[in-house]
Amino acid sequence: MATIPTRAVTPPYFEVEVDNASLKKSPTIPLHDLPTPQEVDIPLPPPSFRTTEILELDKGTPDLHVPRDPRLLRLTGVHPFNSEPPLTALFDEGFLTSPELFYVRNHGPVPQVRDQDIPEWQVRIEGLVENPITLTMRDILEKYDQITAPITLVCAGNRRKEQNTVRKSKGFSWGPAGLSTALFTGPMMADILRSARPLRRAKFVCMEGADKLPNGFYGTSVKLNWAMDRNKGIMLAYKMNGEPLTPDHGRPLRVVVPGQIGGRSVKWLTRLIVTDAPSDNWYHVYDNRVLPTMVSPEMSAQNKNWWTDERYAIYDLNVNSATVYPAHEERLDLTTSGEFYTAKGYAYAGGGRRITRVELSLDKGKSWRLADINYAEDRYREYEGELFGGKVDMWQRETCFCWSFWSLAIPVADLENSDALLLRAMDDAMSVQPRDMYWSVLGMMNNPWFRVTITRDGNSLRFEHPTHPTQAGGWMEKVKKAGGDLANGYWGERQQGEEPREKEPVKEISMKKDGVSRLISFDELKAHSDSGEPWFVVNGEVYDGTKFLEGHPGGAISITSSAGLDVSEDFLAIHSETAKLMMPDYHIGTLLPEALKALQSNSNPTTGEKRPVFLQSNAWSKLRLSEKKTVSWDTKIFVFQLEHEAQLLGLPIGQHLMIKVNDPVSKEPIIRSYTPISETNMQGRMELLVKIYHPTTDVPGGKMTMALDQLPLGTEIDCKGPTGRFEYLGNGQVLIGGKKRHVKSFKMICGGTGITPIFQVLRAVMQYSSDPTRCVVLDGNRLEEDILCRDELDTYTAQDSEKCTVVHTLTKCSANWKGRQGRISAQLIHEWASPEESSMVLICGPQAMEQSAKDILLTQGWAESDLHIF
Repeated sequence: MATIPTRAVTPPYFEVEVDNASLKKSPTIPLHDLPTPQEVDIPLPPPSFRTTEILELDKGTPDLHVPRDPRLLRLTGVHPFNSEPPLTALFDEGFLTSPELFYVRNHGPVPQVRDQDIPEWQVRIEGLVENPITLTMRDILEKYDQITAPITLVCAGNRRKEQNTVRKSKGFSWGPAGLSTALFTGPMMADILRSARPLRRAKFVCMEGADKLPNGFYGTSVKLNWAMDRNKGIMLAYKMNGEPLTPDHGRPLRVVVPGQIGGRSVKWLTRLIVTDAPSDNWYHVYDNRVLPTMVSPEMSAQNKNWWTDERYAIYDLNVNSATVYPAHEERLDLTTSGEFYTAKGYAYAGGGRRITRVELSLDKGKSWRLADINYAEDRYREYEGELFGGKVDMWQRETCFCWSFWSLAIPVADLENSDALLLRAMDDAMSVQPRDMYWSVLGMMNNPWFRVTITRDGNSLRFEHPTHPTQAGGWMEKVKKAGGDLANGYWGERQQGEEPREKEPVKEISMKKDGVSRLISFDELKAHSDSGEPWFVVNGEVYDGTKFLEGHPGGAISITSSAGLDVSEDFLAIHSETAKLMMPDYHIGTLLPEALKALQSNSNPTTGEKRPVFLQSNAWSKLRLSEKKTVSWDTKIFVFQLEHEAQLLGLPIGQHLMIKVNDPVSKEPIIRSYTPISETNMQGRMELLVKIYHPTTDVPGGKMTMALDQLPLGTEIDCKGPTGRFEYLGNGQVLIGGKKRHVKSFKMICGGTGITPIFQVLRAVMQYSSDPTRCVVLDGNRLEEDILCRDELDTYTAQDSEKCTVVHTLTKCSANWKGRQGRISAQLIHEWASPEESSMVLICGPQAMEQSAKDILLTQGWAESDLHIF
């Protein structure tokens, strides 16, 4: 019987709800309002913590409005955002995936859609129809029946890194977690199309989204008779798991095409065009295809016919599976393991077909063992009623559109005697995963047997998956480095009696332009990059990305963020042979050896001296942890050494820096923005005040703060900066977005560790008696011991109470507390931070506090241009 989880929802998260002829905004239905476990036996969504944080990596991109979960693994650099969740985290959530962990495939910037615009969002149905119509979201919700159905979406690139390890394809690397499952709610596409009455000769329905890309809006097509067939389940969705779609997943409306590759499920839907031929959209023609395996990247680039041949277009998913447990790099302690180990994983098929068997082998495929399969989707077929505003009506439907979980208890002794665990699945059309890989130019639909190697290491067994999506490692990489042939049908192992074959020479692609002999110095590289020309370095060669800014698939930000940097590792990991063949057009010269060394070591070859200023906006530099000072039970000051004793940090007052630390468990990088409390003129070191957010029974701990707390002394971390639009120049002079203004006073509103950038500005004002700027600080905390920098704040108020006023307010205080109580409220702001001429409000704290303060300030008459949120 299903357990109804509780969901942490921070209002306001609004969904559009139909009430006769009007639309109303109402909070998302919490799961505790659903039927009790005694009334329903269906899988329900896992606990979800709505992501509100804008990650530091996204702040300099067009996606700076999109909050994202930091656990997602970025697959294509900073922008566009393409990601998959960690495989074990995805599987452990169960049959349904929370929106924050759902995989993301974006081709460019995410359209920004405001709440107030959603009711009038328009979808145009046109083309070969008798009745061209334009529907608003209001129409779609009021005039059509709504359904709710569980559907698994899968990227056609799922498991592509295995293909890229054999030979780089034109696609970026996905691991085996490029899939997710949700309950989608919305009308059937068939009902929408019937309103427009397609003509007899119509054969296809083309779909187009609002995401503007270098080659036009994203679009694709499916056959019209599929869209009109209710058993195919094609729908327009505006909810996932009962919540409105998030920006990354198509807010406010998307297509969901069950059983087909995710690339057919167009997000941010704006048009449905009924036609007599497949879509001619660039992304339909040049994406989502499996070309014949003998077609090389060069052949595909030279002959357009490979792409226009509709036989090679992908629609239905193929049968596929993966092992989740044993996890990659998992160790099984033989002294405590017990008699059996339960292997687990997922399997899925395409086109509505059912997975009928999952088999595992421990002897290279000579014999197989049958796993148990859990069909969670079937439980919805027995359910009658509504769920999240849509009718669940699956009892007659034979199609299967969701992944299934498999498991098999294996004697540990059998694992000890094996070198690999092999997995394959079969669907009800008797299609079975092949042993060997079918490599193709785009690297899509990779589905050979999933192999996990087993290595004895003392008293434990160590398991390795084929690859890891974002890190080095995996048995495939080891085989390739050892000179093995990954395409020989035996995973690179030479079989008994097989003669060693001569290794074919690796074809090197020259990225240099013939005849170019220009030598480029460190200063010239930096000068051009600083002047707005994005010169970057790959393998010691310098390239000018200026000409490619408009047409780069990742958008201009992907190039401008690389200006002046050595990007060899990221470039070679992401880009295909076709991209490398284009590089001679942008090649301008070779970086001098001493300049390359300097670029990689962060020194200046012109003077031979180390840099006087530590921070670099376009490059990570190393800091060494030298000391931890305990401030309270959950707060510490971390002291980091710079590169040399005379070096300044180089952080302007009011700005931030980025810290990058590897997660101690997953080893994935964690990046957060901080403001140090150390003086700007401090030499040789930096001091960082951090509150450690420990996990509780209800809330997971802070990943970055816990990772910092676990760092041993002497550890090096990465740091980059400065970042931020605000800078205090002194004497009331402020720089915002490059524009100067003068202020007579600051109203400073902060909470918790949000005091650090506030304190930085306050200290700069109070250090100089000649600075006439007046400051009022409203500092909100939970407990009295949570107040940070209290001694310094008290000193400033004692020094000049007219120039500096500090008001503390606590939400949980003792009987002895004499200060204000409660949150930072409208009354408190009205009393101490009313609008004044030539004044600014600086805000920093938890996002809920920041938003609440902003709303109150605007209501009380402040102009938005006078507010700055750090």
